[in-house]
Amino acid sequence: MTTGTTTAEAPEKATPARRRPTVPPAQRTGRSATVPRQGAGPELRPAAGATPGDADTRGDARTHDPRVHGFLPERPPVRSMIGTWTLLDALARTAALAPGTADAVAAVERAGRAGELTALRQRVSRLSPRNAEAAAMRIAVIAVACGWSGLDPQAPAARRCADGGFLDLWSAIAHRIDHDQFVALPALSLHNWAPERKPRRHLPIDQLARTEQLVPIVRWAPEDEPLCRLDRLMLAVTRLEAHGIWLFRLAETLAGRAPDDSSTPTALRRLVRIQHALRAQLCEETAELLDAPVTARQSEVIGTLAGQGALEPPVLQAADAVLGIGGRRMGEGGRQLLRRHLPAHHRAWLSAMDRHCAPVRTLAHRGGPDAAVYREAQESLIALRRTYTALIQAAAGPAPAFTAAAA
Repeated sequence: MTTGTTTAEAPEKATPARRRPTVPPAQRTGRSATVPRQGAGPELRPAAGATPGDADTRGDARTHDPRVHGFLPERPPVRSMIGTWTLLDALARTAALAPGTADAVAAVERAGRAGELTALRQRVSRLSPRNAEAAAMRIAVIAVACGWSGLDPQAPAARRCADGGFLDLWSAIAHRIDHDQFVALPALSLHNWAPERKPRRHLPIDQLARTEQLVPIVRWAPEDEPLCRLDRLMLAVTRLEAHGIWLFRLAETLAGRAPDDSSTPTALRRLVRIQHALRAQLCEETAELLDAPVTARQSEVIGTLAGQGALEPPVLQAADAVLGIGGRRMGEGGRQLLRRHLPAHHRAWLSAMDRHCAPVRTLAHRGGPDAAVYREAQESLIALRRTYTALIQAAAGPAPAFTAAAA
C-alpha cells in the first residue's frame, strides 16, 4: 500500500494573495533601509552531487545553519500528500473550513469511527522527515480548528477533551519530528505555503518566498472566495521570515564580537536598517490585510493562539537573542516559553546566540557613541514588535478598530 512518503505536484485553485514586489524590502524603502551584504556569514551550498531527495533522508543529521535560509524549511513545503495521507489532507481542509469548532470536532470524530486516524498512525514511522513536517502542519491546523491547540496530546486529561484516535496520531507525529509543542505559528505558517506557479528555475528558499506569489496549502477561506485575514497573516509571517534572512546572517556576524571592536557599531547600524525594512514591510502587509474578509471564528482562532504565546515569529526571537530585549522584557522563563514552539535545533541556535552575543549586550550599560547605536537597535526592535502586534490585531478584528494601531 502506498504510504504517502512522496509528494505530488497537483495544481491548486487557491486564489493568490496580492503579488508582492520582486525586490527585498531593503530596496523598497529608500536609502535608509538598504541592507548591505557585507558582514554576512558565508552562505553554505549543497554538496556536489547532492540530489533533491537527500534532504528527506539526511533530515536532522545535517547541521542547521540559519545563514542559509533562516528558520524556513530547507525545501518548499509539501503541497499535496499522496496515498493514505490524502485522508489527512482532506481532514485538515474540512476542519479549517468548518463553520464552528463543534463542526470541526465532528469531522475528526467521523474520521476516527471510519478508522482513518488509526490507519494514518500506523504509517507515521514510514514518513520521511520532510513529509513528517507536512503531516505536522496539517495536525496543527486540525488541532487549532477544534480548539485543542493548548492540549498536551500525551496527558491523560486531554482525552476528556479531544478524540483519542486523533491524540494518538498527534503524539506519533510529535515523536516522529522530535517536537512535542509544534502546534503554533512556525508549523501553521512556515510549512503552509507554496508558490502559485512553479518557478522556471531553482531559487533559494528565502528568495522563492520573497519574490513569488504565495498561496496557502491549507486555506482558512473557501477556494472560491478571496483569502481571509488569517490566510494573509500566515503568508505575511512567511514573507517576514524570508526577508529576515539578513538578520540571521548579521546575528552570526555579531556573535562573539567584543563591544569595543570597531566592526561592532557598523554591524549594529546594519541591524537597525534591517529592522526598519522589516517594519516597513509589516506596515504594507497590514494595509493589505485590512482589505481581506474576516469571520468571528477566524478572529477567535487568532485570539486563542495569541493568548497562548503561539504567534511569535522566529525572526523576532532571533533579534531578541542578539539584543536581549526578550530576556529583559519577560525574564528567562518567558523567553523559553516562547521558544518551546520551535524545533530543537532552532532553540539550540537561539541559546547559542544568547551566549555569544552577551559581550555586545554589555553596551546597554555603557556610554558613548557605540552604546547609542546599540540602544537605537533596541528601540528599532521594540518598534518592530509593536508593528507586528498591530498586524495581529488587524487580523483578529474589524478594520476601524485597528487602523490607528497599524499607523
